[in-house]
Amino acid sequence: MTEEALLKLWNEKRVQLILAQVAPALVLIAIFVLAAQGTFASASDASRYLAIAVAAVTGILAMVSQFAVIREANALIVDLDKIENSSEVAKRIAASKSFLSLSAAIVLGLGLLIFVFIVWSVLG
Repeated sequence: MTEEALLKLWNEKRVQLILAQVAPALVLIAIFVLAAQGTFASASDASRYLAIAVAAVTGILAMVSQFAVIREANALIVDLDKIENSSEVAKRIAASKSFLSLSAAIVLGLGLLIFVFIVWSVLG
């Protein structure tokens, strides 16, 4: 692939990573609003468990999508690094492999932390 095609693919991966966060963000907003209104305090156990399950499934699917994008971006970085006489942008992206690893760790860590807070706010 050419440098231009790889850079275009890099930008597509960035957009995919951002879009993978939209559905979970909407679910979190809904749960936050319901918890803030005290809706879960009077809700049945089944409703509470359903809210937790929906949040868990949405979060897991988003994390799987994000990990796939990060994995593909790692492969893209390897290809960018092989290009001779590449632009400064390509060199900077190729040098960002450690940031992708950090991103994967952050996705996992924050996902788990947010899930703990969801369980706390729904069952709390």
